[in-house]
This record gives sequence, structure tokens and C-alpha cells, in this order.
Amino acid sequence: QEPELQRALERALRVREGARRLLPACSRPEQALETTKTLVLCDARVVAAGGELQRRQEARLRGARRHSDTVPVAERVPCRGTVCISDLRIPLMWKDTEYFRNKGELHRCAVFLLLQVGAEIHDTPTVLVDRTLTDICFEGAILFSEAGPDFELKVELYSAGLPGGGAQASTPKKLATRLSTSLGRSSGRRARAALEAGPGSPPGTTGTGALLLPPPGVPCPQFQLLAHTALSLAQVHDGFRTHDLIIAADEQSPCWVPLYGRMCCRLAARPRCVDTPAVTGALRLQAPGAEGPSRPPLFCVLRGPGLLCYSSAHEAEAGQEPTLTIAVTKDTRVRAEPGGHGQPPGVAVTNRLGGEEVTHTLVAESVAEAQRWLEAFEQHLYDLGQWKQCCEELMRIEEPPPRRPPAPLPPQGSLYHQTAIDPSDDIAAVTDILTRHRGCPRSPGPPPWLSLFEGPPLRSPSPPRRGRPRTLSLDA
Repeated sequence: QEPELQRALERALRVREGARRLLPACSRPEQALETTKTLVLCDARVVAAGGELQRRQEARLRGARRHSDTVPVAERVPCRGTVCISDLRIPLMWKDTEYFRNKGELHRCAVFLLLQVGAEIHDTPTVLVDRTLTDICFEGAILFSEAGPDFELKVELYSAGLPGGGAQASTPKKLATRLSTSLGRSSGRRARAALEAGPGSPPGTTGTGALLLPPPGVPCPQFQLLAHTALSLAQVHDGFRTHDLIIAADEQSPCWVPLYGRMCCRLAARPRCVDTPAVTGALRLQAPGAEGPSRPPLFCVLRGPGLLCYSSAHEAEAGQEPTLTIAVTKDTRVRAEPGGHGQPPGVAVTNRLGGEEVTHTLVAESVAEAQRWLEAFEQHLYDLGQWKQCCEELMRIEEPPPRRPPAPLPPQGSLYHQTAIDPSDDIAAVTDILTRHRGCPRSPGPPPWLSLFEGPPLRSPSPPRRGRPRTLSLDA
């Protein structure tokens, strides 16, 4: 009965199984790090989807039990909305001996955030943290488009310790230097050459590689929950605020990062009742003290904190200023106005302004139309009361940037050193090289910039050499 959740659960299970098979085959630390992160996300998605399926099944059983007991069910469901969290900052608290004096081992960790609302889970890009950072910054915004007013945004910070550092990187070179100086001049020179030779260097030649040791296997990083918190509707504010973090690890953990215990972010929400009209139609505004509607009909739109009244539907579609705006807040009172003596029924909207009650009576064309407006008003007022401060002002919702794929490794050397040009046709070779690197098809005719080089050809009195092809500088 829940095909979307069932598909999400099956997809998470398949991805988790694939990541488990891929992890032993990782040959680079970056691959192992991303694969381990995928396992953490898949585990969270499996638990979230399973819990949501169980919750909906229990709610369905409770509804069936109420229906069998013939108990009238009059439960209103509030509208959904979009929750946006952005500008995530987590300050760090390094010791003075680590940060200011730059002492001690260079401790590095890879961290990311896991954010969850219901069964919807998102993550942030992985950030490498060492003592050169004072804040962990996660750029971009994360949206949850199907959140209710009772949402609970779980924020979990995961960390994994990374091997290596400044002291460890220079250990092979220091070892080779000390070993060569302790054996004497000739023996030390041969030992140093053997230690510094690369894996593919022949014996007796000096290389520039690291210490010749058997290559260790790629260590499997272990992500551990470092801190977590939960945000709700009470923390929603159109501004940058600070929230407390619950620390879940200690300083003895290899993935420890010195947290300050706070998290800064901007948490905004926008319910659908603010953007989407609850009901539209034609109503007549009854003049105070008059027996019937004496004014022309108005095209009314119930949206957000007001009832917008236009002269015609064309003005509403064009986005023009309304002719009349009636405030609608969570404190607004709406009641049915029965029609008498041949008069159609209506809806009375009452607000308290400046200590006085102001009532606007809107007359519908029929009894069914008046009932439709009355039900829409009641649901809209219920939505405003559930979303609270989110309906008082229109909060800015940022669009998340597209996820960038991992950047490929840069090629070794420059384009100048990779290009060999035949001296018989320099201009044609340069044209082909530029065409290939720009990814554009070559035109059948000569390029337009070739006219700059027109003139008498320079011919060499001696025939061209058939040796190694020379390289031509593209800057020239």
C-alpha cells in the first residue's frame, strides 16, 4: 500500500549491498572514504524507510479500528511545507599548543552531516578538518519539501580519522638520511640510493620516490557519530541562529574533533498555504447596514495572511494590486451568515483592529458556494495556527546548488610538453590541437584567424630534419 516507500527501501538495500562489495576493491583512500560514507547513508535510509512504513501501518490500523467502532472521525490534517536549512557552521575549539604554536601531530578527520526529516534523508559533501580550520563550513542549502508543522529535523555529525600527517610524511626521508650518514661515505651513498629509488627504478640508480616499502592496503575508514541535535518548528526563524549540540564521542576517539558544542545555521520554513491559494471564486461584499449585496462581485483569493479581492480574475492572474485586502490570521473568527428573505447566504470574517472588532460580510451566489468558502476558511485558519510564525512573514527559501561530480585528477605536465608538432605544417597542427582540446568540430575551410599570418612563406634553404619532432609553444 506504500509503493514509494517500498521502492526507496529496496533501492537503499541494493545500494548498501553494492557498497559492501565495492569496499574491499577500493584502491585509493578517497574511494574507501566515499564508499564507507555511502554505507552510513544507506543504513540510515533503511532504518528511516522501515520506521515510516511501520508508523503508517499502525496509523492505518487505528483508523480501521475507529471506523469499526462507528466513532466519528473529525481530524484535520495540516498542510505540508518546505523546510530549508542553510549556512551551516560548526565552530571548533583547538588547544593553544595545537593551533597557535603548531605543535603536536597533525590530526586530520573527514566529516559530513546527515540530515533527516521523517523518511527523507540528505547529506552534505565531505569536509577535511585539521588544526588549520577554525570552523567546519557546509556550503549550500538543503530542502525538505514534504515536512509537516510537527517536523523534527535531525542533524547528525559523522567523523572518520584519516591516517598520515606532517610528521609521518617526512619519516621515510629522515630515515634514509640518518641511515646514509651512519654507514660511511661510499656505503651510505649506495644505501641512500637504494632507499630513495622508486618502485620501478633499476638497482644502482637514484630515484625521487618514497621509502621502498611494501605498499600497505588501503585502510578502511570508520565513520562514527560525533554530535547530534534536533530542530523543530520552534527554532524556525528567518535569520542566522545558534543551536546546542549533544556530543556523542570523547577525546580518546580517533575521529575526535574539538567541538565547541554549538551549531550555527539558518532554518526557514514556508507552508503551502502561504503560496498556494486555498480557494478562489466570486463573492459580493455586503455594505454595512444594507439588507443585500449592493456592490459588484469581486474575484477573491484566500492565500496566506489575507483574503485578496480583485475586480476581475484577469487582474489576479496578472499579479496586480488587489482592490481590497482582508486580514486573515490565526486569531480571525469566521462564521456562516444565513441568508433571509430571499437573500443568498454568506460568510462573516471578523478581526480585532485597534481594540475594536471589524467584520466583513461576503455573500456567495448559492448555499453550496457559501459552504465551500466556509470549509476553506476553517482549514486555512487551522493551517495558520499549526505553522505559527511561519505564516506571519514570508521567509526566503534558497535553492540548493547542483551536486558537483568528483573532479578528475589533473594530467601530469602541461599541454606544451605533451604536444609534438611536425615541422612540415605548424599552423595546421596547431589548429587540430586547439580543435581537439576545445571539443569543437573542425570547419572545412581555414580558420578566420589564419588571415593574420598571410604573407610570403618562409622557405628554408636546407631540407627539414627527420629527427625528433619539435614542440611549438602555443603562446607564440
